[in-house]
Amino acid sequence: MDPLGVSRRLGGLPRVSLCHLPTPLVVAERLSQDLGGPTVLIKRDDLTGLAAGGNKLRKLEFLLADARRQGCDHIITCGAAQSNHACQTAAAAAALGMACTLVLWEPTSPNTGVGRGNVLLDDLVGAKAAFIDPADGVSREDGMEREAERIRAGGGRPYVIPVGGSTGLGSVGYALALEEAILQCEATGGLPDKIIVACGSGGTAAGLLVGVAALELKAEVLAVDVDGEGSLRPDTLRCARECAELLGMDPSPWEEDCPWELVEGYVGPGYGALSEACVEAIRLVAQTEGLFLDPVYSGKAMAGLIGLVEEGWIGRSERVLFVHTGGLPGLFALGPQLAS
Repeated sequence: MDPLGVSRRLGGLPRVSLCHLPTPLVVAERLSQDLGGPTVLIKRDDLTGLAAGGNKLRKLEFLLADARRQGCDHIITCGAAQSNHACQTAAAAAALGMACTLVLWEPTSPNTGVGRGNVLLDDLVGAKAAFIDPADGVSREDGMEREAERIRAGGGRPYVIPVGGSTGLGSVGYALALEEAILQCEATGGLPDKIIVACGSGGTAAGLLVGVAALELKAEVLAVDVDGEGSLRPDTLRCARECAELLGMDPSPWEEDCPWELVEGYVGPGYGALSEACVEAIRLVAQTEGLFLDPVYSGKAMAGLIGLVEEGWIGRSERVLFVHTGGLPGLFALGPQLAS
């Protein structure tokens, strides 16, 4: 293993400081016992800092540095109404003195509307919300370009970040995150056999894939599909390829046969919609570890971990690194559906 295989490859990539690092790694002893094994290690990336924490801040350290390098003063990104990524982007932009516009698709239920969860936080940090309705034929890319044109017309210099911050540059943040986590895993008794993460737009999983290659690990990445769109597999591999190239790595030896699986079957009714397995996973982790998972990403990823243990895909004697990607405000947006 090369414990600094990512850091030594960063070169001159610009980066701004947004996260409180390193985030803790905890051994979830009671959860592991309840599952009858494996040993579950939880990487607390819900504690990265701004906007109640979350995984997107690691990506934004590189993306917003690139925006500064280009002389941009206005950040545009997109997501669902309760998007963790949109909220973290808005908070990060505010911390760096940049304006921010969020292109959000219309809430699909009263529980995800204005004044709740991440939408409330978006407003508090001063972001402008531009709601679109995909049913009207307006794509998120069209919505962001429309806002970018408006800002340029007013003399601003916009920087557009794709959904989830899922670009090769953003994924560098998660290659680094894995390096951080692996050093912590070693201190707890050994390296992980499996790495579990929610996968919605592919960028976080892509960074983990590159990190596995750069660190020369044998661990397998299990990316739990929380989106249900058919493009997630190629999108993840595209981000991984771009990330590897930025780090000066040749992706060709591993990109066709890299140690990962896109785990399907845990989306439930759809993206952002609660499933029974998700609710059960949220309750289990809360009642065994006192930790809160979110209903869109980490709750479904944990449901995937539990299901894979029950199916025998994850061995009872294995060590599993679970990446807690944050999203606490989303719990409050869906409170009536989660309350017992």
